[in-house]
Amino acid sequence: MIILKTDDEIELLRQSNLLVGRTLAEVAKIIKPGVTTKQLDKLAEEFIRDHGAVPTFKGYPNPYGAPFPATLCTSVNSQVVHGIPNDEPLKEGDIVSVDCGTLLNGYCGDSAYTFTVGEVSAEILELLKVTKEALYKGIENAVHGKRIGDIGNAIQTHCEAHKYGVVREFVGHGIGKEMHEDPAVPNYGRRGTGVLLRKGMCIAIEPMISFGDRKVYLESDNWTVRTRDNSVAAHFEHTVAIGLDKADILSSFEYIEQVLEEKN
Repeated sequence: MIILKTDDEIELLRQSNLLVGRTLAEVAKIIKPGVTTKQLDKLAEEFIRDHGAVPTFKGYPNPYGAPFPATLCTSVNSQVVHGIPNDEPLKEGDIVSVDCGTLLNGYCGDSAYTFTVGEVSAEILELLKVTKEALYKGIENAVHGKRIGDIGNAIQTHCEAHKYGVVREFVGHGIGKEMHEDPAVPNYGRRGTGVLLRKGMCIAIEPMISFGDRKVYLESDNWTVRTRDNSVAAHFEHTVAIGLDKADILSSFEYIEQVLEEKN
């Protein structure tokens, strides 16, 4: 069932999503070679709780095994999504997707950003650039009267034009009082098909794009998803509210990119 949100509820969603952006900015401050993803996770959990919210990922149930054990999903290089933070230091040239969720005042926030660790190759920078562009092309189609397939098609078309793989098995989703609500929001599709978009719908759009083949597999921890061909993957995510003329982006990369600019 799709739950339409009132203007007041959308503002509550915005508060939670902006906290996610600020949390990811704190993470951005310490990402460098030698730092572990467990250190990123500890920082994020403390920041979220210090601001009166709770991390929605921690303890999230898994039909295949144990609940998710951490605040962040940290997916390094060929890991696509749902990577579990660990004690292995990040290395020069790595990329790491950091996905974060919060629950604040009864409403959820959800956003992801793929970070570089030190200097990375031009090819990998291009993958990140195209994936982020695809996110915004999807968002351009998140308007009243269009359909879910319009969002997915915009993402798929842009990424496949660059010969990248568009992951099919994991998709975006509705969001509100629950982190995962209807409808599913695939990163592929045909224009004019799928659920009709209506003002008041709130969805998370999240392209998951591989440098190589789109096929993935689930690791033995029953959480981490990795590309089959071991090619690196990028992941960017915004939560948006469907608008009459354009989408209202409720999350923000602004805090993150300000930190990254200052670091450079």
